[in-house]
Amino acid sequence: MSQRPIDPNAQPPDSLDAALRIKSLHELHGQNKVRNNLEILIDAARQRQETLDHVLLYGPPGLGKTTIAHIIANEMNVNLKVTAGPAIERAGDLAAILTNLRKGDILFIDEIHRLGRAVEEILYPAMEDFALDIVIGKGPSARNIRLKLPRFTVVGATTRLALLTSPLRARFGVVLRFDFYDVPSLERIIQRASELTQTPYDSEGVKLIAQRARGTPRVALRLFRRVRDYAQVRAQGRITGDVAEAAMALLEIDSLGLDSLDRTVLDAIINKFGGGPVGLDTLAASVSEESDTIMDVVEPYLLQLGFLERTPRGRMATRRAYGHLGIPYLQKEAPASQAPLFD
Repeated sequence: MSQRPIDPNAQPPDSLDAALRIKSLHELHGQNKVRNNLEILIDAARQRQETLDHVLLYGPPGLGKTTIAHIIANEMNVNLKVTAGPAIERAGDLAAILTNLRKGDILFIDEIHRLGRAVEEILYPAMEDFALDIVIGKGPSARNIRLKLPRFTVVGATTRLALLTSPLRARFGVVLRFDFYDVPSLERIIQRASELTQTPYDSEGVKLIAQRARGTPRVALRLFRRVRDYAQVRAQGRITGDVAEAAMALLEIDSLGLDSLDRTVLDAIINKFGGGPVGLDTLAASVSEESDTIMDVVEPYLLQLGFLERTPRGRMATRRAYGHLGIPYLQKEAPASQAPLFD
């Protein structure tokens, strides 16, 4: 599948990504609960001159978990080591990372739910006792050596909290949930990006981008870049409501932030399968997409809008989905009850 502008997952970095990333908590718009908790956590640690408790961040992709890890390191004035669960294939890989940490450093592990079991076994004592257990030799002559590690902080990020093992989850002192952003918060994020890139804009243009960003800053900034390109080439560089509308039409993104794939999925459920229920694999095959793409990328936003319903028998389109696509909604008749055996 080609890259979708409204896909909340990370894509190959744009040259503006680093420049637009916020550096401190006071620049964070939205996520008030996360910001308030982190302010107290960081201030308390600085006053006591201690390292932070281990922090687990979870929520849908694109909401700023990686950015928060950078902010924590900046606020604590310590080094940040960045890695990802799939990148740590062996226990030795994690051991090499841990032995290179210095006191107070922050180890950020993205997609932490994808760590292997052997790797997790190394991480447990490192997080709890700040020690690294190494087994030297094999068989009866094998012996265990425990290396002391400097006190450090693990910041883990995951989009699938349920896939995190209970022992690993229990070792995080702070667990913070990220929610989707409201439109005013996204407007402030887009305004900041416009000012940093010296792009002229008006309030209508910014609002239109924010309304179609699916509550996700990563999507908002990606749409901003595409609208900025359009404005530069066809509208003297200024982002107005009309310019943003024309750019969105070119990207096939409608008023609610749905793109062609979202509408194709809804159309398939309604027109091919009578509104559902339809199984995930059958639905994916009917639109020539992978099941994981439908479940992880398309469904979350359709569920948030109330356009889709998950049932034990499969996916069903709701009355609101019919209305958005302009298709008459026909109430399905309930199955007739079984006739009595005896009069």
